[in-house]
Amino acid sequence: MGRITSGCRAQAGADPAGSPSTSPSPRVASPVSCHVEGSQGRALAGSGRLVRELERSFGMVRERARCRLVHYSIQRDHVHMIVEAASTRDLASGMKSIGARIARSINRIFGRCGPVLADRFHARVLRTPREVRNALAYVLLNARRHLFKAGRLVPRTGRIDPASSGRWFDGWRAALRQAHDPPVASPRTWLLRIGWRGVGLIDPSEVPGRRRT
Repeated sequence: MGRITSGCRAQAGADPAGSPSTSPSPRVASPVSCHVEGSQGRALAGSGRLVRELERSFGMVRERARCRLVHYSIQRDHVHMIVEAASTRDLASGMKSIGARIARSINRIFGRCGPVLADRFHARVLRTPREVRNALAYVLLNARRHLFKAGRLVPRTGRIDPASSGRWFDGWRAALRQAHDPPVASPRTWLLRIGWRGVGLIDPSEVPGRRRT
């Protein structure tokens, strides 16, 4: 989608407030859910302070009606999100706003100035219950996936990634206590609210992308 930049002065392609520009998004004709990924230009060490700052910033825009952040996972050098958008234009506008918030939060916490996300947001529209279920597992359990891909030991017992919205997710197969005051919006589309559950709730011990034996 859009190249996300944030600095001490307005960048090329940005308005005077420093908001990033965006490029064409996947075609959206009605309210849909999307899996969105963005890469950070510079790797960031894990920071609880950064996660809290991003959650505070996300919470300020969670109930925007036309593009709403429903889930996220913040990794070392990229971020995954599940969003709902009412149209192509709303998806582009919403990701522009979220991307600017991510950039400002990272630069504020690390005392930096300049571009944060290295390339464009890549969005994929989720059209079936299974696609939604797979995307939810991929986003919320992304830390486990990276452990597996790196050949590292993946704990048998699932632990909710503190850098994700998993603490507020009500679709876990195991009975997990939910946190209060979520920084994310409640889903409104049928697929993301109800439809995916028919495929099966998500086990926190799953590893997305690994074949089950």
